[in-house]
Amino acid sequence: METPQPTELRLERSRRVLMVAFDDGQCFELPCEYLRTHSPSAEVRGHGLSEPKLMTGKENVNIERIEPVGSYAVQLVFDDGHDSGIYSWGFLYDLGVNMEANQARYADRLRGAESN
Repeated sequence: METPQPTELRLERSRRVLMVAFDDGQCFELPCEYLRTHSPSAEVRGHGLSEPKLMTGKENVNIERIEPVGSYAVQLVFDDGHDSGIYSWGFLYDLGVNMEANQARYADRLRGAESN
């Protein structure tokens, strides 16, 4: 199956949301905090980790700029200085499709860290 391609990519900075529409009709509103805490970068993903590293204190993070990477991805530059993740169209699509489950798992992990 071919990866859906984006038809629109729009940062709504005041809401801290990246809106991504795809050519299969899917449209996702991806919060900046979610994009930052689930970054594909080595800082967050490590090398072969099954779960991303737990990033805390990112509730108010925003995207400073979006830089194209060829015709297959974008690099998101966050206002906390993070700029090393390459978000492919497939990765963004996956984040959108799985956002509810990913955010629930992240919230559980945060609660676990706070109770330790």
